[in-house]
Amino acid sequence: MVWTELVNGSSALWSLFVSAFISSTLAPGGSEAVLAYLVKQSLHEPGVLVCVATLGNTLGALTTWWLGYWAGRRFPADRPLDPKRHKAVVALQKKGVPLLLLSWLPLVGDGFCFAAGWLKLSFWPSVLAIMVGKLGRYAVIAFALAD
Repeated sequence: MVWTELVNGSSALWSLFVSAFISSTLAPGGSEAVLAYLVKQSLHEPGVLVCVATLGNTLGALTTWWLGYWAGRRFPADRPLDPKRHKAVVALQKKGVPLLLLSWLPLVGDGFCFAAGWLKLSFWPSVLAIMVGKLGRYAVIAFALAD
């Protein structure tokens, strides 16, 4: 259902998807505001909006993960890192994949995704943790604002 609506070209859904994707890369964005606006417009079911935002945001985070993976291949961590300069990497080394549940957080979330790729954390568990965290955030926003 979500895929069909997105493919059929709803400009509102595409706007949400693109906003969510951009918001989850290293570029700033405001997908939460777009989601909130669309929920209040009631043109689509909140669940559809949450799915589209989650898909876009997760794919954006995976783009950042792959950038980190590429950087890790090119610039491997062969010496100890300064915990003051590389907080996301140090945190992920200690906590692992579950920390990616917080990838939705402003400012540090993108760093977690990049660091996860750089550290070559397991891909599918990383995808799952990222997606669950982002789904939770969007679900709270959408269902808090739904009529």
